[in-house]
Amino acid sequence: MNDKIAKPENGSYGTIDGVEITEEVIARLVKNAEEGFPGAKFRAPGRPARTDEPTRAITVRLSESELAAVMARAEREHRSRSEAIRIALAEWANEAA
Repeated sequence: MNDKIAKPENGSYGTIDGVEITEEVIARLVKNAEEGFPGAKFRAPGRPARTDEPTRAITVRLSESELAAVMARAEREHRSRSEAIRIALAEWANEAA
């Protein structure tokens, strides 16, 4: 047998968050997993959507002074860097239209 495989001591593999891990607990966990965790509610993976439209991440190069200016304004307005950049782009795009 592989030496790295845990061996129970007195029927227990130890505890996790105060729950004693026994063969019965492991069997219950396996059964739940095989059944797709009935009753569990999972959120969609990834970040929450900010719009109904599809979004893409892009890379933009900024000089240190440009980034510092963006960060300073974002901080003054209590916004994230991304939010500040999106607002600036929306204002620029609307001005051009």
